[in-house]
Amino acid sequence: MSKVIINADDFGYSRGVNFGIIDAHQKGVLSSTTIMANMPGFGHAVCLAKDNPDLGIGVHLTLTCGCPLLNTVPSIITETGEFHHLSFYENKFEIDMQELYMEWEAQIEKVFAQGIQPTHLDSHHHVNSITGITEVFVKLARRYQLPVRNNFSVPEDLKTTNRFYATFDRLACEKPIWQHMNRNNLLQECETYELVEVMCHPGYIDDELLNRSSFSNNRPYIIKELMNEKYPELFKEYHIQLNTYADI
Repeated sequence: MSKVIINADDFGYSRGVNFGIIDAHQKGVLSSTTIMANMPGFGHAVCLAKDNPDLGIGVHLTLTCGCPLLNTVPSIITETGEFHHLSFYENKFEIDMQELYMEWEAQIEKVFAQGIQPTHLDSHHHVNSITGITEVFVKLARRYQLPVRNNFSVPEDLKTTNRFYATFDRLACEKPIWQHMNRNNLLQECETYELVEVMCHPGYIDDELLNRSSFSNNRPYIIKELMNEKYPELFKEYHIQLNTYADI
């Protein structure tokens, strides 16, 4: 039997995003999410998490959105106290990797402090795959003995999935993705690899999302797709089991 983890990024981004993730979990096939400890919706997300114990919750380590938890990390923030934009890391950059380690450690510890046992680690905007930053990410994964997203060259001693499927959002906004599954797209991935993570970004639009994110208008369509009744039918027909990172 193949296994699939359908994971929503950005839990904690805002109340609208949080409610969208929970609807996709309660009424659809979303099985996992990753939480942002530094964002305004974090406390709200924690409350929702405790009411939904079957939802796997990892840590969405953040370096390019909002403000850090620590006030002792000058190399990773701008003059206004916010994290550098992603574009800062797309060219040659210099930051203090120890400061990054301490900030990400603080984010992980904040999740633990709320009584949540994280299932895994990934990162906002995939910054964990950037040279230099990867080493910090791996060091923390080893320290906390947590599985990681398979979006970089994962060391053999860390647990991960066999495949990372990153195109769900685009397909969901074009047409019902179960049609793509029937044409051997995602379905073929699940049949080929023992354990697949499907990344997605569901959410309802609110002012926080509109003010901060360039990816907002399509999120409600992703919720709708995750609640498509065809998924349970296909998963049953093709012997695909929904999982979380806690299961690997």
